Amino acid sequence: MAKRRSVEPVYSMCVQPSFIIGTNNEDGSANFAPITWVSVTHEEGDGYLLVISMAGTKRTKQNVLRTGIFSANLVSTDMLGLMDYFGSRHAADGKKDEIDYAVSRGAVLDVPVLDDSRWVYECEVSRSLETGDSTTFFCRIRNIQIDERLSCRDTFDVDLTVLDPVIYSGKYHSLGSMLGDIGDFL
Repeated sequence: MAKRRSVEPVYSMCVQPSFIIGTNNEDGSANFAPITWVSVTHEEGDGYLLVISMAGTKRTKQNVLRTGIFSANLVSTDMLGLMDYFGSRHAADGKKDEIDYAVSRGAVLDVPVLDDSRWVYECEVSRSLETGDSTTFFCRIRNIQIDERLSCRDTFDVDLTVLDPVIYSGKYHSLGSMLGDIGDFL
């Protein structure tokens, strides 16, 4: 048995994928912000919903509340500088254009998409839940854009080493290697 010790419940070891959320401002311009409170939950039948929580009064949250749509652009390690940039600049301070990045539109929804992202969800809010100053959005995934180097055979056949995602748990981390499939270790 591993030796453990108890600590105060102030530590956060919630391993979270890093996404840059793309929304449309009221004037139609693109707005991006990093969000790491992203997961999925099962829905009726074989479907699932993307679940994303946003705290505070950031413009990204206000845009999602207003339009009901957004893109969730997975952050790979080569995009870490862009994530940090978006996280340190606020929409209230003006346009986020001090560094170069390419943006296109979603294939199904009219949402801004970061061209460098290797996995992009185009999402439409189905319902939301308020807890304190956070809003949790349950979203139908209307489209997924994936890197051409991925060849997924089924729902669970995604090689994360190709995506090279940034994992957040208070600090940034990356993945090592793929270890195997379910059942390989019986």
